[in-house]
Amino acid sequence: MSKTIFITYILFFLQNSFGFAQPYYKSNRSNTVSFYSKAPLEDIQAVNKDVTSIIDIPTRNVAFKVPIKSFKFENGLMQEHFNENYLHSDKYPEATFSGKIIEYIDLKKEGDYEVTVSGKLTIHGITQNRTIKGKIKIEDKKAIIDCKFDVYLKDHNIDIPKMVVKKIAEKIEVTVHSENLYTEK
Repeated sequence: MSKTIFITYILFFLQNSFGFAQPYYKSNRSNTVSFYSKAPLEDIQAVNKDVTSIIDIPTRNVAFKVPIKSFKFENGLMQEHFNENYLHSDKYPEATFSGKIIEYIDLKKEGDYEVTVSGKLTIHGITQNRTIKGKIKIEDKKAIIDCKFDVYLKDHNIDIPKMVVKKIAEKIEVTVHSENLYTEK
């Protein structure tokens, strides 16, 4: 699903579900998702700056879309193996998260907030219920989200061949930084 279609779908859903002129925060160009794998023989990390996100202010619903092929590695061969052998990015081109902020916070009021988001994380075609803790900072009509959580490869049916099991960790640390601009349309 392209970025435009994803955003259009979310906005259409929000507008039809909650009425028109709902305020929300939508992603700008300052979003990143990165991951780090610490294994006995090799550490692997990659960064993705092509992340789309949206936060519906009245409902506290949150959605993220991460195109898998947009992860960049220091080593091109690692990137190729990641896409072809592990994440099968032609078949599963994106990872998504959609959920709701559990705590009631006024997302229009400036401040720093510790939050818990409960929702569904889909990677490699497998959806898992997840509860993720993070921080939201509201300032200058922006919502800045920061969080860090672990993903276990087995939870998303990502197989590690035995010959490289010492090079790839079974648990991957994921870091999210998202800056979303206030919009009311």
